[in-house]
Amino acid sequence: MSNQKVRKGEELPEVALKKYLQEINLIESVESDLLIEQFTHGFSNLTYLLKIENKEFVLRKPPKGAIKRGHDMSREFKVQSAVYKAFSKVPKMFGFSDDETILGSDFYIMEKVEGIILNYKEAHKRNIAVDEFQEIANSWLDTLVELHNVDYKAIGLEDLGKPEGYVERQVSNWGKQYVKAKTEEVPEAEMVMKWMEEHQPKKYEHCLIHNDFKYDNVVFKDDSWQEINAVLDWEMATLGDPLMDLGTSLGYWTVATDHDFVKQGIPSPTVFEGNPIRSEIAKMYAEKSGRNVDNLVFYYVFGLFKIAVIAQQIYFRYSKGFTTDPRFANLNKASELCCKLALKAIKTKSID
Repeated sequence: MSNQKVRKGEELPEVALKKYLQEINLIESVESDLLIEQFTHGFSNLTYLLKIENKEFVLRKPPKGAIKRGHDMSREFKVQSAVYKAFSKVPKMFGFSDDETILGSDFYIMEKVEGIILNYKEAHKRNIAVDEFQEIANSWLDTLVELHNVDYKAIGLEDLGKPEGYVERQVSNWGKQYVKAKTEEVPEAEMVMKWMEEHQPKKYEHCLIHNDFKYDNVVFKDDSWQEINAVLDWEMATLGDPLMDLGTSLGYWTVATDHDFVKQGIPSPTVFEGNPIRSEIAKMYAEKSGRNVDNLVFYYVFGLFKIAVIAQQIYFRYSKGFTTDPRFANLNKASELCCKLALKAIKTKSID
């Protein structure tokens, strides 16, 4: 009987992995039984739960066929190790290896953080009361503002990104990535890219940003929803405009009044009754952070386009046979949908 509950083709070599775990002093013996389970909610890097000697660890590695730039394990490990010094809501890092003879790629090991990851299925299963969603949004936004206030220079991350010209580079780079991963013509994508080129802000702040800050990337301590134990998935963290972070979060923030196809395409706990709408989230962020959010249509459009590109890149890998995950079969449609939503926001000058 296999000790691995993972997707076909994404198994881990147990003997080599146990040897590595012993080398970094996480386990006593390579003879110990290792149980490996794959986390299935993520769409990007491969994430596994390792159970051995009554301990639990999490392992992350890039998917097959992934470009190094978007799946840089050493950078992710470095960022979280540094952020841990100033921001307690990060899993503790245990080890990184670029020795491809072990797992066939770079990987790192970190602590398993206990708590609740609130994705759509989890929220539905828990039958959360309407009045609790405001508390959830409050805790989540408090954590985002706290993250944006981290003194990145004090923890040695001043070289993490280039804040000058950040917005311009992002608009250009995500546009190029979309063109590279394109599998069909989507007129709305072209229109959105052109609009962003012409309407991007020239002046903006910069700070440490996460770049993928959404409900299923945080771990709530318990169902009082008042505390967050950890922020996960730091692969896109950098130094940049905090409103770009908020814009991406709002792109994922589907609400009850959105079209059914939107809610199915971007399933989120935010669709349930009691959640603040996008403009209310923006207002709450402005009050908590003291930042001006007047130009939020641009940031929301950018957030949606970025989600469109990520979905399209994953679909591109799926279409080339690099992954067989059935969840990826319709991501080209989700990508097109995000572009249509972005165009609608441009035309209506509204994020709701």
